[in-house]
Amino acid sequence: MSLSALELFCGLGGWRFALGDRGRVVAAWDVDAAARDTYEANHGERPSARELATVPAAELAAPDADTWLMSPPCQPFCRMGNRQGLADRRSRAFVRLMELFDAVPPDHLVLENVEGFRGSDAHELLRGKLRRHGMRVRELALCPTRLGVPNRRPRLFVVASRHRLAEAEPPVVEPGPLAEFLDPSPDDSLALEPANFARHLPGLDLVTPADRRSACFIAGYGQRLVGSGSFLRTAAGARRFSPGEVARLLGLPASFRFPPGLPRERQYRLLGNALSIPAARWAVSLLDG
Repeated sequence: MSLSALELFCGLGGWRFALGDRGRVVAAWDVDAAARDTYEANHGERPSARELATVPAAELAAPDADTWLMSPPCQPFCRMGNRQGLADRRSRAFVRLMELFDAVPPDHLVLENVEGFRGSDAHELLRGKLRRHGMRVRELALCPTRLGVPNRRPRLFVVASRHRLAEAEPPVVEPGPLAEFLDPSPDDSLALEPANFARHLPGLDLVTPADRRSACFIAGYGQRLVGSGSFLRTAAGARRFSPGEVARLLGLPASFRFPPGLPRERQYRLLGNALSIPAARWAVSLLDG
């Protein structure tokens, strides 16, 4: 099977990396300029800047795609968000896509979101559409730690198709040490200021290179300390993981790069909104039937 996919809410292009040789992305959308710049730097094509909340059916139909790959904004469903679901303005684009589902129905759909998406009104809206179109559906909660990655990023994947889905279960692979993902010479500017480190120490998730786990890195990792991800212990205290290290933990390829001049804080934001490529790749593999 060779898929022809729309990459909706594309960010830095994680779904395109996950798709691999199973097909090609024929069109992508994201409203964030830094995301579009990063996507273009890595994939050689620039996504559309159109707000999906206003996208016409003809624009989705034009590329003649058979697959929707999507990671809608998670803030309406995550534990650190407002949990307003479809009432959150950030869900407008998802609602619009569900409105267009009948007019431009895909043969396949793979959605990734936080675990809080399950049981939400958005989840029920999606399930209703898939049910009415007679699509086969598999839902699975998957964390990359199960696939051998020492980074927690539990997510819900909804995989749907008009054709048979694979029945395989994800393999269980023991994660390796964080040392395998670290920069050989980390930037000194990643170090936490000693007074800041001491003030937030009780709430920090601290790890060492020998550890085989790390906390989920969120979009605010470059701004906040507690609850934003793990920090690496050093002789002087602790440091942030570099954007490159976070990218490796997400499974992005060695060739991945940010456009020149993109501030580190923006890099963290894009990574915090990105996919775990190994988990997304495994979800897409269910379409192999």
